[in-house]
Amino acid sequence: MDKVGRYLDMAEPFHCDFSHRLFMGHLGNHMLNAADFHSRDRGFGMDYLNSINKTWVLSRLAIEMDEMPLQYEKFYVETWVESAMRYFTNRNFRVVAATDDSTLVTQHPSPKVYGYGRSIWAMIDTETRQPCNLLEVNNGSILEYVEKEKENPMAKLSRVKMDENAELVRTIETNYCDVDINGHINSVKYIEHVLDLFSLEWYKEHMLKRFDIAYVAESHGGDKLSFYREKDEEDELAFKIRITKLPADGGEETEVCRSKVKFV
Repeated sequence: MDKVGRYLDMAEPFHCDFSHRLFMGHLGNHMLNAADFHSRDRGFGMDYLNSINKTWVLSRLAIEMDEMPLQYEKFYVETWVESAMRYFTNRNFRVVAATDDSTLVTQHPSPKVYGYGRSIWAMIDTETRQPCNLLEVNNGSILEYVEKEKENPMAKLSRVKMDENAELVRTIETNYCDVDINGHINSVKYIEHVLDLFSLEWYKEHMLKRFDIAYVAESHGGDKLSFYREKDEEDELAFKIRITKLPADGGEETEVCRSKVKFV
């Protein structure tokens, strides 16, 4: 099979915001689905991994967009593995315009590009929750699909630096719709909860250019998420999300992820 996967999607009306453009969270879901389809078709997908007590977990994700697809617009999410190491793999994404005739897109030398994504994934044992050597799975077949030539011009993933002076801006409870197939809070739900910290008036005057998120630990349905905000060294807004442990576990807060957002 080709090293690069291409999956057709559409900006469905009820997945768009008041500007009639696709929500960032739904674009994130399209990207994660593309990653699953790509890995499943090539022998290292979730269904196979679950059969041997393993699964993929998203460690870091960044999405950078020049423009979001408009309501009813069709688009492709392309994805490919940039590199694969013992415990982590780097996966890229590109979002490009589509037409009713897919051959026009594949043959056109420069289709409209909406934006790009970068991600880092780890493989863990579903019973111990410990990292696994992904190069031992299916005889290291993932190495056959590493694509180093396809370009991704967006900046590399970087650490989100924050200190202890960040301001607590909101605490919410997690519920049924926050929990994914692995039994913990869905990766994209964190993105949506962070974006909900900004008002409608803010979005009427600003476009979300880039969203970075790094996952540190798992949280589960019923956990309370506390959101802390500060401006980083580049004068961009950074957030860290913490959960409060049960009294039996010390009642202390523990960090589950950090994110950074850039508006234009």
